[in-house]
Amino acid sequence: MNNENETVNETATEAATEETGNNPAGMTEEKWNELIKAVHHNGMVALKMYFKEVQSQIINLAAFGPVFVYHVKNESGDVYSTGFFLRELVNRFQSDKNPEVWVSSFFHELMKTKGGQPLPKQPESEDEAKAIIDNKVIPLCIKTVEDEFAPEKVHAGLAWNEDHGPVFEAGFPSITDGNNVCAVPLQLLFTHFQLNRDPSELVLSGMYNIRKQHGLE
Repeated sequence: MNNENETVNETATEAATEETGNNPAGMTEEKWNELIKAVHHNGMVALKMYFKEVQSQIINLAAFGPVFVYHVKNESGDVYSTGFFLRELVNRFQSDKNPEVWVSSFFHELMKTKGGQPLPKQPESEDEAKAIIDNKVIPLCIKTVEDEFAPEKVHAGLAWNEDHGPVFEAGFPSITDGNNVCAVPLQLLFTHFQLNRDPSELVLSGMYNIRKQHGLE
């Protein structure tokens, strides 16, 4: 693929530009804390519209800032967990007429797995994290991309981006004029996977944006 045409998908990598735990420029610490509290509260309210037992925690990731993790218990007492980035929740609550439908949809999907689905165990070393990326994240993304656009031939694999480092790159060889490739940082894909989120959705979002840019959607 032509790396000159590679773009890091803006929608897919919004979380990569999150403030990293410190209040952003122009916002006082008080206002920042109010924002975190409000987003956390809105998430709880949204989920309690569908589930009786909801617990939560806020974690700070060095690369992505605040992540809101929610734990929902079903009628059998099984726990299902997933997490959301600050910016995506803010965008949903501001622009979506029914943000609770979007937030709860992740748990409805997780609950298709009987017996609960807590967050995956955190890797204890870089080698362990790399093994998760190589053996789970990347194969999942490749398979999803190929299945989604079959029988069209697509490009999917690893690449290097000057600004974001190692990325998963996917695109359409059939598009020869203009941007034909999107790229998502591996760290962002890995973080989604560890939050019980499907990392391949980030890649698909970027690929559909490319098709839209070329009038193919």
